[in-house]
Amino acid sequence: MKRPRIKRRGGIGRHAEELLRLASGLAESCCRIEDRFWEDRLASAIDLALAHGDDETFDNALAQSFSRSGFLYNELADAIESRTESPPLPGNEHDIVFIAAPILAWSRFRIPARTLPAAALSNLRVHLQAHILAQNARLALADFLFSPDQLPQGYCDTAQFAVRLGQAALKGDDVHIDTDGMPETDQYLSDTRYILATAVVPRGQAIFRWQEADGNRVEALAQWRGQGGACLTPLLPGCALEVVLPESYFAACRAADKMGRAYSVRASVAFLAASLDVPVVNLQAVIAPFWDEQIEEYRIGFTISGHNEVVHGVVWPLLDLEDEAVDVPAEIENVLRECGIGIIKTLEHRFPLEYCEDCGAPLYPSPDGEAVHAEMPEAEGGQISQHLH
Repeated sequence: MKRPRIKRRGGIGRHAEELLRLASGLAESCCRIEDRFWEDRLASAIDLALAHGDDETFDNALAQSFSRSGFLYNELADAIESRTESPPLPGNEHDIVFIAAPILAWSRFRIPARTLPAAALSNLRVHLQAHILAQNARLALADFLFSPDQLPQGYCDTAQFAVRLGQAALKGDDVHIDTDGMPETDQYLSDTRYILATAVVPRGQAIFRWQEADGNRVEALAQWRGQGGACLTPLLPGCALEVVLPESYFAACRAADKMGRAYSVRASVAFLAASLDVPVVNLQAVIAPFWDEQIEEYRIGFTISGHNEVVHGVVWPLLDLEDEAVDVPAEIENVLRECGIGIIKTLEHRFPLEYCEDCGAPLYPSPDGEAVHAEMPEAEGGQISQHLH
């Protein structure tokens, strides 16, 4: 989950000011003893806001910290995220971590968000405990495959979800998700699905496999891809999949956001080559920056070489502290070249962050330097809408 690219705001409340004071102390700390002093007090202040459901305090403090210092912002964001995904359980005798296992998927058809059957939960439990979690970790899974729109909203809801799963883990249970009122998920060619879980261990013990003496992240990911991926495939029929390392919630979501950008480009190229029946080398890509008050994202318009009509588009959002000083176009160009795109054009002038007034889809850059609607030459039965991430 990307951290918000925050704009400046006005005054903030007393509780937000206290978070800033404590985070500033931590940012300026000179030794580990002082670190622990500030960390303990900052954690208590964050726990208080989480208990009161006070997301506004977090939003205000983060916005103010961003305007003061990127380093201060990262210290505060790290602390808030840490307490959100590892909130204290009653009795305070265990460490818990809220975990996300992201799955990148693309398909010509709808990518499902669905309740997970008991057999699938059992298989996932076996592979997570064998390849991702430490030996003594207890695990609870949510029985739903979440789309991004269906994830817990805000820090407070996320912490409550983590506690609910943590309490279930202590009992050896999984958690049933009531889908009544759950947001509908939009259709995209490429999207992410999430398995959510919480792991619990006695305080101070290892939670993840790579914390153990004979474990490491590279091997854990390889085993998860090879073994866990096989039990995920039946849950997403008709989809091409790439799994992301399951780890703490915010880190896993950010990794999925980052990996999902290039994955969406590769999915788009494969889809266009097959749907239009043209060699990849005959596709052209146009890259351009799109701005609001600051640069928000790059958009990529795809055309057939020799034609100016944009047939597809991909949004490449900027994450965390990325801005115009980061050479994002070069990164996008590298991905396109790896895909075999024949012609790549990068536009430097600023496009406004515009969307179609009728359907709300983003407008994409054309070879002529205009922002236009992407339209496939012809629609086919069962083909999804042409809006891509």
